[in-house]
Amino acid sequence: MNIITLNTGRTFPADPAVSILDSARSQGFHLEYSCRTGRCGICKAPVLAGETRPLRHEESLSAAEAERGLILTCCRAAVSDVTLDIEPLDRLVGFEAKTMPSRIVSVDRLAPDIVKVVLKTPPASPMRFLPGQYVDVIVEDVRRSYSLANALRADGLLELVIKRYPGGRLSAYWFERAKPNDLIRIEGPFGTFFLREEAPINIVFLATGTGIAPVKALLEELATDPERAARHRLNVFWGNRAAESFCWDPVYLGLDVCLHRLLSGEDANWGGKRGYVQDAAIRQGFDPGDTVVYACGSEAMIASAYDAFTGRGLPAKRFFSDAFVSSN
Repeated sequence: MNIITLNTGRTFPADPAVSILDSARSQGFHLEYSCRTGRCGICKAPVLAGETRPLRHEESLSAAEAERGLILTCCRAAVSDVTLDIEPLDRLVGFEAKTMPSRIVSVDRLAPDIVKVVLKTPPASPMRFLPGQYVDVIVEDVRRSYSLANALRADGLLELVIKRYPGGRLSAYWFERAKPNDLIRIEGPFGTFFLREEAPINIVFLATGTGIAPVKALLEELATDPERAARHRLNVFWGNRAAESFCWDPVYLGLDVCLHRLLSGEDANWGGKRGYVQDAAIRQGFDPGDTVVYACGSEAMIASAYDAFTGRGLPAKRFFSDAFVSSN
C-alpha cells in the first residue's frame, strides 16, 4: 500500500491496483468526482509529489494540464507515496452509496421528449443524499445515471427529469413502457455537485437541457433557508434547442431568482433570448472575487464556460460542474 496525502495533511492508504478515487472512497474519504470514467474532468488533481500510473485513458485531461502535473484521480493509481493539492469533502460523510429497490409513483410528460419520473424508496431505508447528486437507475439490465431533480422531501420521494435520446437503450422504456408501480433498482447517491457552505454573494447557475434538474434541486435547497438565500444574488441561465423544452419555472419557490432562458435552435416563433448560456452569463458581467458558478449539462458547455469564467479571473475552485456524459 502507498500513502496519499491531501493538502489538509490527512492521509489514506492506496492500493496500487486501484484508482486513487476508489482508494479514497474505500477509506471513507470523499474527493471531487462525477462520471468515474475519465470523461468529465471533475476529479482533476495537481500532484505535488510522488508517482502515479494510468489505469485508463484520461480523456478530459489536456496535454498542457498533464505537463503541469494534473491527473484524473478516477483514472490513475499511486505507485509510490503521493501528495495531492486537493482537500476532502467532509460534507459527504454519511452519504454512502447503496443499491435499493424503487417503485415508480408517476410518469408525467413535460415536453414531447422530456418526462418527469417520481420514485418511492423503501420507507425503512430511504435514500440520503445532498441536492445536486445523482443516482444510477438499473432497468432491464441497463444502467444509466440521472440527476436527482429535487431537494429532500418530507415524503421521501425522488424526482428524475429524463430526456429521450434517439437510439437510447432506456428511452423506449421511459417513454413507452414505464408506468406507476413498476419496480426498478437504483444505486446512489453519487457525485460532488452540491452547494458549498461558504459562498460568495453572486451565485450563477448554468444549465443546458435536463441539466436544469440538479439546478432545480439546489434552488429548492436554498428555498428551505430564506435567510441564507437572501444573502445571495441568484441567476439561472438555461439553454435549450427547442422552446417546448423550457418546462420548469422557479416561481413556486418564492426565491428572488432571475431566470434567463436562451434558445440555441431555430424557432421563428421564439421571442426570447438566443445564444449560449455561458456567453449570456459573461455578457451580463460578474465580479470574479464574489461569484461562484454551478454548471450542469453538456460537456461542451461546461468546458467553454470554465474557460470563459476562469479566463476572466474566476478562481477555478469556485467553478463547480456536473457534465452529462453520453452512455450511448
